[in-house]
Amino acid sequence: MADFVTRWDPFREAVTLREAMDRLFEESFLRPDLFGVGETAASALPLDLYETENDVVVKASVPGVKPEDIEVTITGDLLTIKGEFKSEEKTEKRNFIRQERRYGSFCRQLGLPVSVDSNKAAASFENGVLTLNLPKVEAVKPKTVRVVAK
Repeated sequence: MADFVTRWDPFREAVTLREAMDRLFEESFLRPDLFGVGETAASALPLDLYETENDVVVKASVPGVKPEDIEVTITGDLLTIKGEFKSEEKTEKRNFIRQERRYGSFCRQLGLPVSVDSNKAAASFENGVLTLNLPKVEAVKPKTVRVVAK
């Protein structure tokens, strides 16, 4: 295996002003939250959605929210999770150097990949993670047909 030595060129990775401006405008239109517009961390609830043989499972991170303050609804194939990240009570005026924790209401809606039986849905909450087990309706569960030789 041969090693190649290339000469370092300080201008190779330099970006022209025009390219930098193009990238800035591109990112601001493609990602509106770049400048604080659009979804915030409080409204964009991070979650995982996966499917097992019998269930659709949703795991959502809701640290600092009490289970009784979370509302979960299923309407047809639309799942809605609502709640609020509440701020600490302010007892004194604080001069924040950095404030990254988000506060406020959140609402996350997503379409479910298959029909589920909302009457048999189960929700659990542990260590700031909401887990929803949504059983699939019988019609969408895979059926195995046994072939018998005559």
